[in-house]
Amino acid sequence: MVRLVGRLLATLTLLLPLSSCYLAPGKFTSTLDIRKDRSFTFTYVGEVIAPPDSDFLSDKKADGDSGEDKPPQANGTSLLKIASPDDKAADKLAKPETAATRTKMEALAQTLSKEYGFRSVRYLGNAHFTVDYAISSKLTHAFIFPFNVDGEIIIPFIAIELRGADRVRMKAPGYAADEDKAGGMSGLGSPTGKSPSSELNGTFTLTTDAEIISQNQENGTTTLPDGRKRIVWTATPQTKDAPLASLKLDALP
Repeated sequence: MVRLVGRLLATLTLLLPLSSCYLAPGKFTSTLDIRKDRSFTFTYVGEVIAPPDSDFLSDKKADGDSGEDKPPQANGTSLLKIASPDDKAADKLAKPETAATRTKMEALAQTLSKEYGFRSVRYLGNAHFTVDYAISSKLTHAFIFPFNVDGEIIIPFIAIELRGADRVRMKAPGYAADEDKAGGMSGLGSPTGKSPSSELNGTFTLTTDAEIISQNQENGTTTLPDGRKRIVWTATPQTKDAPLASLKLDALP
């Protein structure tokens, strides 16, 4: 499973233009508690943004376009609409959402609400949702959030992979704004005409009683009264390095 998460992100990025939607964090608070015995609890409370996919970005006659002189396309996605924020395409993105778009987003909220762990999902309008998610389980397998087949959501905020019999590696690409490390996703626009990463504003806290092999928070760890270690990352539009940590847990059988 070496470099599994990196390969997964690269593959999913290639599939992105064919997918229905991907989600990006807005203002949020997220926590991950991993115990040495492999039990874990993950939470995400806050805003989620659904930047438009190629269907939203592409020219449509329904929007009053003649269908002529369309900009070059790459995998169904308009290059001009991503690369030229000052042209008419950017104006189109900044328009209020259509009834069809709102219907699609409300359907996405309903789809997510059916998945175990989502305690509440509410569509706020303008491609913004408010989400309350919490799940507890055992790390006998990889964990990715969010991932929903019906909603065709494929780009994870956070992924945990098993590395050997007694180690796990956690990476949270969604909690950073670097395009290269997030697969170039933050370059896509939103209905407001802004990159979704420009709204990134939150904290991600990892707590554990396991041995911390490595982590990339330069402020290091703090020790809680119960002996667990705590690491806190802040996510902003200036955050370039995704939260990353490797832990040693009880070995699998």
